[in-house]
Amino acid sequence: MTASAAPSQPSFEALLARIAALHPKRIDLSLDRMLGLMERLDHPERKLPPVIHVAGTNGKGSTIAYLRAILEAAGLKVHVFTSPYLVRINECYRLGGRLVGDDELRETFEHCERVNAGNPITIFEMETAVAFALFAKHPADVALLEVGLGGRLDSTNVVEAPLASVIAPVSMDHMEFLGDRLTDIAGEKAAIIKRKVPVISAEQAPEAMAVIEAQASRMRAPLHAAGQQWHVSIERGRLVYQDERGLMDLAAPKLFGRHQFDNAGLAIATLRAIDAFKLNMSAYEAGIVCAEWPARMQRLAAGALVAQGPQGSEIWLDGGHNAEGGRVAAAALGDLEERVSRPLVVIAGMMANKDADAFLANFAGLTRHIIAVPVPGRDNGMAPDRLADAARALGMRVEIAGGVDAALQRLATLAYEVPPRILITGSLYLAGPVLAANGTPPA
Repeated sequence: MTASAAPSQPSFEALLARIAALHPKRIDLSLDRMLGLMERLDHPERKLPPVIHVAGTNGKGSTIAYLRAILEAAGLKVHVFTSPYLVRINECYRLGGRLVGDDELRETFEHCERVNAGNPITIFEMETAVAFALFAKHPADVALLEVGLGGRLDSTNVVEAPLASVIAPVSMDHMEFLGDRLTDIAGEKAAIIKRKVPVISAEQAPEAMAVIEAQASRMRAPLHAAGQQWHVSIERGRLVYQDERGLMDLAAPKLFGRHQFDNAGLAIATLRAIDAFKLNMSAYEAGIVCAEWPARMQRLAAGALVAQGPQGSEIWLDGGHNAEGGRVAAAALGDLEERVSRPLVVIAGMMANKDADAFLANFAGLTRHIIAVPVPGRDNGMAPDRLADAARALGMRVEIAGGVDAALQRLATLAYEVPPRILITGSLYLAGPVLAANGTPPA
């Protein structure tokens, strides 16, 4: 993702609007503007702590959450740059375990804006430059960088020599920028691989893995691929990881869903592939069970929005927005249904450039009740009517509501023999306002 998931807090609105006006195109993939700004800033990207660089279509953020939790459990100081934010822009920047403060963040943005001197720059490029400026100023043991979109021309790809290049699962998304074939998209992601730097890959479709293998070979980068050099599985509800160095039997991840075992495995494989790290088992165990990543199958147990829904209902929030994201969320719901059966209602809002048919098809076997809502504050959100048409074509019962609050209030008027399970999903740009309205923003 390359844009923020909710409007900025008031103290940053004017500043970010000024920066956005310098290059109005929301997405314009290029390294030229970023390289120019890095030179004017005296190359903070060369002064970072050792970097782990993470690309992929789905699972990047969760993998980074596990990496951070494991490293911090080992007593290391970790900086993190991720995007988009959900409620406050500060969420993009963690300095040694804490979110950056308002004053320091504003000062750094203003410094980068002055140095940029009115040259064209996208908002995400400026956000990345701010991360580099912050991380170069504060010593740490590791910096975790999430690719915004693609990899080859992503602004984070100016880092020349990371500790490791990580590729989470690659699937179809952002085709208008990355290409309409999986091999094209995989090529964009694999372009973060640097010469002789270890590359760690999640399990991929064969055609995507072939592209990653070829790029790793060209760059003489040691490849550690899921299903080949390392394996992760679920056994008796526990995470079992195995590579040539041995077997690890760990507790299940705190983050919910079968896919989170794979994301955790990718983080473990990454840290075991880096010679500089010698972490003990307790750090892996603590990190896996403590990692948090908001709006990824997150249970909303209390809050202002939750109180408006049917009494006794389960409410889950997931920012999935493409076919693969829908698949893993639906699989998680299937697991919940096996444990405790409840009627399922999906409240969905999506961006206009997403494939609603492919996303919603994942839920066709689980529910016949969809409520389509707009994405708040987003002119490029999908019209609820269009989303509703996609659901009707799948044979689902469809309603349209003015927002998530109105949808929950509507559900509260219905008679259920068993309180329902409600999933709010379709976009991180919807998830952010939901967390804000519920009074449970990320911390």
